[in-house]
Amino acid sequence: MSRLTLGFYGDDFTGSTDAMEALDQYGLKTILFLRIPDKEMLARFEGVDCIGVAGTARAKGKVGMKAELEPVFSFLQEMNPYFVHYKVCSTFDSSPETGSIGFASDLARQYFMTGSYPLLVAAPKLGRFTVFGSHFAKFKEDVYRLDQHPVMSKHPVTPMNEANLATHLQKQTKQTIGNVTVQSLDSQSAATIIEEEPESDIVVYDALQASHMEKVSEVLWAKRKEETQFLLGSSGVEYAIGDAMKREGLVDRKEREKKSTQVDQIFAVSGSVSEVTKSQLIAAEDAGFHSIKISVDLFTDEQKAEAFLRETMEQLKLKKKVVIYTAKGADDPAIQETRDHLAQAGIEKENIGIFIGEKLGAWTKHILDHTNLRRVIISGGDTSGFVTSNLDIYGLEVLDSVAPGAPLCLGYSESAKYDGLELALKSGQLGGEHFFEKVYQSGAK
Repeated sequence: MSRLTLGFYGDDFTGSTDAMEALDQYGLKTILFLRIPDKEMLARFEGVDCIGVAGTARAKGKVGMKAELEPVFSFLQEMNPYFVHYKVCSTFDSSPETGSIGFASDLARQYFMTGSYPLLVAAPKLGRFTVFGSHFAKFKEDVYRLDQHPVMSKHPVTPMNEANLATHLQKQTKQTIGNVTVQSLDSQSAATIIEEEPESDIVVYDALQASHMEKVSEVLWAKRKEETQFLLGSSGVEYAIGDAMKREGLVDRKEREKKSTQVDQIFAVSGSVSEVTKSQLIAAEDAGFHSIKISVDLFTDEQKAEAFLRETMEQLKLKKKVVIYTAKGADDPAIQETRDHLAQAGIEKENIGIFIGEKLGAWTKHILDHTNLRRVIISGGDTSGFVTSNLDIYGLEVLDSVAPGAPLCLGYSESAKYDGLELALKSGQLGGEHFFEKVYQSGAK
């Protein structure tokens, strides 16, 4: 295998497919692995430009992160691409206790020891902006500072109460953090920015508009060298690398070899509680999806869960389009009811999200094992990780760019049952109002 341009790790599954899609848009053939691939697996994808490994570090504490990340960093170090990217959500979801980006960067220092780590969270194409170190995100038609964002400021696990990325990150690491601002990006060349870059371990790069992204792209491309350059940030990193390669004439967008075809059935599972997902669920119902709310007792009563699965499969036969969901929006009383119910059942508070995710994963696999479904939607960043991990799939490739950051993907598996399964993974914030119906319509003539 020739030297890879980029290897990335996504700290959740939807973020991983987001990064893969960004690279795919530039014609960079990318395979996303759901576990660290062995040599035989890699040999099946000779000629790829980039590879990724999808993970669930965003939902884990430091012990879990260390166990998951060290083997991945070792693998990526051995692969020796020009760039290694630790891909995080463009809303920087993290805390010192859960999904710590600072802790991940500390672990990375054991494998990628030299130089500063550029950090780019901005992705103007996705409505994410950084100005003088403070981060902003679009919600519907308005842009909010992260600590005032209607969704992220109220995130159930990692509420963002600090918009300044360096301040937020400094609570998670002792590494020094600097900032290249929009002023520098507007007034200085890439060479000057590199020469005058703050002498910090991690450097936050601003970006408000396309011209800033282009300058950051020049900076990152100029940083490639014999030793792998480690990067932190959102899929803005992939857009920056793709732009650089396009500018250098190193990529040529080609038709995808594989395309989606029309399906007559689709199943969706949603564990997201965002307001965006709430709007999507309502739009899906308007488009003919039969929606079923998951009652809290199903998580602890196996007999009721079995009956629920039988009913869901029966509805798939009758209605063709079915979505099961845990809640509609952050204010749904079901959220607190579920927490209280599981706490009474002896589930520790910090394990409730994992418990729910694993149940949703087991139920989805059961439905797939007992039907002929070929297309599935999984809604929610953490949900996507837990559900997909339960399926007999080892890799994904972009099949159709249904919505920015939330593509329809083709699954690779050793099992004939799962090989060729089509999955759309979306975080709570992405996809657009009519996402569910768009995924169903993909490939229709």
